[in-house]
Amino acid sequence: MRLDKFLKVSRIIKRRSVANEACDGARVVANGRPVKASYQVKEGDILEIAFGNRTLKVEVVDVRETAGKADAPAMYRELG
Repeated sequence: MRLDKFLKVSRIIKRRSVANEACDGARVVANGRPVKASYQVKEGDILEIAFGNRTLKVEVVDVRETAGKADAPAMYRELG
């Protein structure tokens, strides 16, 4: 699955267009390197997303095409 779609489906970022902008602005890092929106997300990937002065670090646990609001947080695990 594309990174921008994963960020939207998992509800880490609310809109796909915003996810695209974050990727284009090099604010998303996968496994230690900046990636584009077209990066193919796999289970076990470590993603770091910069939100202003805060950075969210997550591990991809599940990749699925759709997820309800209650199921979305199960797609990733926050890392300290």
